[in-house]
Amino acid sequence: MFEKVCIVGCGLIGSSIARAIRKKNLSNKIVSSNRSDLVNKKVIELKIVDDSNSDTKKMAEGSDLVIIATPLSSYEDVILKLKDSLKNGSILTDVGSVKENIIGLIEKNIPKNVSWISSHPIAGTEESGPESGFSELFENRWCILTPSKKVNEKDIKLLENFWKKMGSKVDIMDAKQHDYVLSITSHIPHLIAYNIVNTTLNIQDKKESDIVKYSAGGLRDFTRIAASNPIMWRDVFIHNKKNTSSMIDDFIANLEDLKKAIENEDGKKLEEIFKKTKKIRKEIVKAGQDVGKPDFGRK
Repeated sequence: MFEKVCIVGCGLIGSSIARAIRKKNLSNKIVSSNRSDLVNKKVIELKIVDDSNSDTKKMAEGSDLVIIATPLSSYEDVILKLKDSLKNGSILTDVGSVKENIIGLIEKNIPKNVSWISSHPIAGTEESGPESGFSELFENRWCILTPSKKVNEKDIKLLENFWKKMGSKVDIMDAKQHDYVLSITSHIPHLIAYNIVNTTLNIQDKKESDIVKYSAGGLRDFTRIAASNPIMWRDVFIHNKKNTSSMIDDFIANLEDLKKAIENEDGKKLEEIFKKTKKIRKEIVKAGQDVGKPDFGRK
């Protein structure tokens, strides 16, 4: 499908992309660029890529597809290193969780003969690093494309086909809508998980053994989410601050309603809220976004 693919940043997502490309034979050559020499050495040893080096410009030269898989705060530095080595007619994409601010930043810094088509594979785990990646990560997961208005339809179709071959379901969305939707479905749930786990830290000294001992309840699932890459999520909240701040306001208002219902022993109000939220869970399972087995299918 591509002669050469360059992945900038071989963490969980980047290494999973490389593994999937190799498994599905989507490129003749896969290279990566990482700031850490240890990571560059590791991804070659693990045979995730054919070559890897901290010289991003050198690795990107001659690539038909370049994928930025680094934290959002590094994008400006990455694109300044990349822009003079991007091949005529190549496609540049990324895997970031925020789009509106990023698209303009990259668009103004790349040559006109390069197609900049932003991607967001909605997939991942709480683990990080090249050892954590696996080729099946994108199977039956959504990947949202938010292409620049200057990109031709042919390249959009090519990248769409690439993600489909990786196992993803693909949708195309406006960047503003993407950031709004993801603030609800992903960003705020992560923020709540971080805050809930952080709240337990304040009382952990007193009852640490009990908290850990009984964490097989709801807290366990929040700790999984809260174990996600802290740098990545720091950048997500800052770059999508308008939407996340608005959602926090809504969350606080709903929390105040719950608090009032509890204090007033308003069982009817609580039951109404809980019934509505249970309905959403059923709809998520019906949409194929999770399994309907008890305890998420754990054994």
